[in-house]
Amino acid sequence: MESSKLLRNAQTQHGDASSVDVENIFLHRHMLYTNPTSDGNLHDREDSPECVWCPDDKDGSPAESKDPPISISEEKSETQSKEVLSEKRKASSTDDEGHVKKVKLEANSLKTKRPGFSDERYDETSYYFENGLRKVYPYFFTFTTFAKGRWVDEKILDVFVREFRAAPPEEYERSLEAGKLTVNSEKVPKDYKIKHNDLLANVVHRHEVPVTSQPIKIVYMDKDIVVVNKPASIPVHPCGRYRHNTVVFILAKEHNLKNLRTIHRLDRLTSGLLLFGRTAEKARELELQIRTRQVQKEYVCRVEGRFPDGIVECNEKIDVVSYKIGVCKVSPKGKDCKTTFKRIGEVGSDSIVLCKPLTGRMHQIRVHLQFLGYPISNDPLYNHEVFGPLKGRGGDIGGITEEQLISNLISIHNAENWLGLEGDQIVSGEIKDVAASTSVVEAPSVVQAPINSETEKPVISKNLEPSNDATAQIATQTCYEEPDRSFDSKKTTSDPQCSECKINYRDPGTKDLIMYLHAWKYKGVGWEYETELPEWACNSNIDYDKV
Repeated sequence: MESSKLLRNAQTQHGDASSVDVENIFLHRHMLYTNPTSDGNLHDREDSPECVWCPDDKDGSPAESKDPPISISEEKSETQSKEVLSEKRKASSTDDEGHVKKVKLEANSLKTKRPGFSDERYDETSYYFENGLRKVYPYFFTFTTFAKGRWVDEKILDVFVREFRAAPPEEYERSLEAGKLTVNSEKVPKDYKIKHNDLLANVVHRHEVPVTSQPIKIVYMDKDIVVVNKPASIPVHPCGRYRHNTVVFILAKEHNLKNLRTIHRLDRLTSGLLLFGRTAEKARELELQIRTRQVQKEYVCRVEGRFPDGIVECNEKIDVVSYKIGVCKVSPKGKDCKTTFKRIGEVGSDSIVLCKPLTGRMHQIRVHLQFLGYPISNDPLYNHEVFGPLKGRGGDIGGITEEQLISNLISIHNAENWLGLEGDQIVSGEIKDVAASTSVVEAPSVVQAPINSETEKPVISKNLEPSNDATAQIATQTCYEEPDRSFDSKKTTSDPQCSECKINYRDPGTKDLIMYLHAWKYKGVGWEYETELPEWACNSNIDYDKV
């Protein structure tokens, strides 16, 4: 859900960038793989979660043409002309103008609800637990955006086929015929030509990616702040394929903690301390402390091999190789960076390492450990041969260019490997093609082979048979309600035009949900918080009290 914003910041483990599910770079693989030269669609921005079609402009307004500079006399003449035109506009038909203004005001009213969400948003659907996972019943959701300047006078179907590759042309044509894809809340023919300020809306059937069923534990809470222990696999806020399966939604729906302000972020696969402001003032105060490096952060991780004795300091600069897929590496042209490491224990052939990032760069701990030759044991990105025979140790990526590195990262994780499909589960070749061509807007689940941790056998999720009733009763969940303890077929929705309703996805296994990196302690000006350690970091030989 990420042609799009030209430059995209990525979610970091230290909270100085924007909202992207970057620890699994293959979330957006489909469009990038089929069209490597495309900019991709960066539509999972925190500041506009319900807008899926705003490639370039932050506010979704039509693109404006850039005129050459004008002289003072020309400017005066132009001002007089504008006054005349203004009078003419007032005399023109007010019906269309009023309608456009009404549409725009309605859209603007949505923005006033950010960063919080309305109860209507929370009640879109509900959760259920299955196979140790928190799952979301599929639900209908409306994406909206105002027409881009370059779309004006073009046929609506041509625009969607060219710019939004989440579905094949036939699906957009069906959506127009069924009235799911509308303009200014009205059904239009496929040859409708887009006008300035048109409000486009598309109703989609959303299937969210499962996350762990482990609860989000509240470490501390008062009138100004909420501190939680985030389990691995749950993103902080809506992004990509995640919406209800996010920390902010779960806290709102199960703890009535709404309108929380994000102070910093953790990668989806990273667990540990996460701070939210309950007031704007407190959020700004703690954000400033983090930005000015007044906060001491301690992480615990598990790395490959025996880490050296004593304190190891890494000062290598880190550069972002690609914002689109969220990949970094050590580079002289990068930003200053500093992390200290200390081995505090061992688990088999692995080492438990205490990490203290003194700066807050994207993927800082993971990239520095990769450079030192001791990558996190189960890091799906930085502990991979795609970085060369040495896996990026010492900055060696096998003599390839950054462009080739990105291409390799995308190509080795194609749809067949990561969709978790079995041959007899694919309804038809057409469905397979649809999945393979899906863009980042609605990319399928990013999981490897599904493994049940107890049986070590593949686990297949329930098949939600499509029904003829695409407007089935939606299961909602309001505050304090417990998720269902098992799947309830009566609470689900289906859409006969939804390709994902026709495909069985494998459940992610334990190895797909956890990365051995945990935010353990944060200490700022006048405050200090600490979480309990995850199971993988617990060892009788480690005395954490002396760390």
